[in-house]
Amino acid sequence: MVNLSSFVKYHALNSPERVAISYEGSYLTYQELSYRIERLAGFLLNKDLEPNDVVAVLMKNSPAFIEIAFAVSHIGAIFLPINYRLASKEVNYICENAEVKLLFADEEFNYEDLEAQKILIDFNMRIDSGLLCLGEGRAEASPRTPGDLFRLLYTSGTTSCPKGVVHTYQNFYWKCSDHSIVLGLNADTRLLVVGPLYHVGAFDLPGVGVLWRGGMLAIQRDFDPVKCLHLIEKEQLNAGWLAPVMTSAMLESAKSEEVNLSSMKWIIGGGERTPEKRIEEFSQVFTRARYIDAYGLTESGSGDTFMVEGRELEKIGSTGRATPSVEIKIINEMGAALPSDEVGEICLRGPKIFERYWRDTAKTNLAFQDDWFCTGDAGYLDNENFLYITDRLKDMIISGGENIASLEIERVIQIMPEVSEVAVVGIPDETWGEVPGAFVVCGKDHTLTLDRVREHCGKSLASFKIPKTLTIRDTLPRNPSGKLLKRLIRSDVEV
Repeated sequence: MVNLSSFVKYHALNSPERVAISYEGSYLTYQELSYRIERLAGFLLNKDLEPNDVVAVLMKNSPAFIEIAFAVSHIGAIFLPINYRLASKEVNYICENAEVKLLFADEEFNYEDLEAQKILIDFNMRIDSGLLCLGEGRAEASPRTPGDLFRLLYTSGTTSCPKGVVHTYQNFYWKCSDHSIVLGLNADTRLLVVGPLYHVGAFDLPGVGVLWRGGMLAIQRDFDPVKCLHLIEKEQLNAGWLAPVMTSAMLESAKSEEVNLSSMKWIIGGGERTPEKRIEEFSQVFTRARYIDAYGLTESGSGDTFMVEGRELEKIGSTGRATPSVEIKIINEMGAALPSDEVGEICLRGPKIFERYWRDTAKTNLAFQDDWFCTGDAGYLDNENFLYITDRLKDMIISGGENIASLEIERVIQIMPEVSEVAVVGIPDETWGEVPGAFVVCGKDHTLTLDRVREHCGKSLASFKIPKTLTIRDTLPRNPSGKLLKRLIRSDVEV
């Protein structure tokens, strides 16, 4: 039996008083969590839900989010977390596409035009007693097999309309196994969970895989950098995942907060390749912790490569080596494998990689070359099989026939003391087709000019790679997981 609830029940029987979840000063033991899962599963069965029905959640972080995910698995249904920042029309699209039978939603997301059957969750209900008030008798588990569907997870839509990614139990458990080996997860792992749980970064990297090993999740409802710092000290947290924008906020807050962060052993970066400057700043604040750059996708359940311990400085700019079950190859436009150090499309293969998109054979076929998943990301492997990401394929700037990786330019600009955030995209140009344009968020009390940017870039980049325009922004568009939405910047340029 591979239901998610099975490993919670194991720990409930063998270590019943061990804390599974910490949330806003309250604690949930494995015994309590297992009981709540079975009670909520009973409620779901009384709603006439059957195996392989889809149950969605539109909720912020809380223990109830975990309870629902595990209770849905307990009865053999399919779990669908939805980005709570989407508009009601977008949520409706996902619910209709997935044929959602039941939707759990926070009261604040009670969109009147949602057509799915809804159960609204009061915030106090989630804090005080989880969802015990819904329970109607404990339910026995409906056994699942490795090939059964565990979850639907819709892509963030950074390049197109959201696609439903199908995750099986095999995908999930191979992911947990890989992360357990690479990160050394065990019962002493105490994980900061501050990203939105609907996203693979929070739920999967390593996320609930920590519960698989009997560790603890310290969940924060919303990201607050100061609260995160004090939570690390209070709960003696030793692990975490942060989007780069979160890391930057915490490093800035640490300058004015007196906190002891010595318990932290590692934090994984995610969402995009982390600028070298931020990695160096990290080591000054988290003096006993590793910053682990990583690479992964929704389609793979996250975390396909991790930086190897002790190689961080030597291989700075790399996202590390593949996990044990993942193979990587780089291909050219014709689909032929490329040798070391040549840039092409990154392809992945292995049992943690998804096999198909939800009810979309055409997009599934486009995404695969035989059994290799073609990610749409550009990069290369060096002679020691360390992966380097150069760009999204569609983010490549083609200027006068030359391919320019926007990330290369961003890395150079990011080290400027005036710069907080930067994005580089192609700007239409009558002569060259397109030229690099920089969009920058300046740091506090800083200003920047195009001449200053061009002078700085001229020391490191060829002339055709130097930005021809500079736009100062208050913010750059990102999705809730921290991923930069360059398509929105490009659409503004085109307008």
